[in-house]
Amino acid sequence: MKIAALQMTSGLEVSANLATAGRLLEVAAAAGAGFAVLPENFAFMGVGERDKLGVAEDDGDGPVQEFIAAQARGLRLTVVAGTMALRVPGETRVAAASLVYGTDGGRLGRYDKMHLFDVDVPGHAERYRESAGTVPGTAVVVVDTPAGRAGLSVCYDLRFPELYRRMTALGADFMVVPAAFTVPTGMAHWDVLLRARAIENLCHVVAAAQSGGHANGRHTYGHSLVVDCWGEVLERLPDGEGCVIAEMDLDRQRTLRAGFPALQHRVLT
Repeated sequence: MKIAALQMTSGLEVSANLATAGRLLEVAAAAGAGFAVLPENFAFMGVGERDKLGVAEDDGDGPVQEFIAAQARGLRLTVVAGTMALRVPGETRVAAASLVYGTDGGRLGRYDKMHLFDVDVPGHAERYRESAGTVPGTAVVVVDTPAGRAGLSVCYDLRFPELYRRMTALGADFMVVPAAFTVPTGMAHWDVLLRARAIENLCHVVAAAQSGGHANGRHTYGHSLVVDCWGEVLERLPDGEGCVIAEMDLDRQRTLRAGFPALQHRVLT
């Protein structure tokens, strides 16, 4: 199946961001993709961490969820809706939820970002405290889709290989990584981390990124890409809005795993 990673430069206006997402999903579908991934914060990139409270939706009900469901149904696409802000009962913070919609518009799964970006970027005047507005998830999620079993992760999760190993143990055929990597960390680590997760798990990785300058002063790295099960980058979009599309060959992946059974040779589990 052809799979697509969509790259955006999301801002403060939800309606404008959704219009861009819809246009890129149409491009992906017209190019023959059956599975598409939107980036982290695709519907809203606020100035402060708590701004997302103003656009948060209840789980299963809201204009952003309705829009993506309609796009998936209308375009006959399986869509991973990057992340969106969903209210958490009893909390003043939101969940950074990655929702998966099937070709009938029905929801196939939900993953809440587990690892939150609370860091001072070394050598740069950049400080992030994602936990100020976000509640971390607690569950590892693998979802059955027409493209195969998809392991769900988001951005900073990429630095924690044990998450991806757990998804492999749960039968993931490929991993998705909606992201909004900063420029400094992206230049240093984006490619090597994505390729490492693909190589060590012998699986495809689809990474959809934010790219460019945002209202909060953050500059994101872009470089949305698809990596195959041997760690080769199949397609890449360095910057700007657009999409990358590549063929995911799971038959070759199964053959490779059988002949190079590193996953079976693990001593530490």
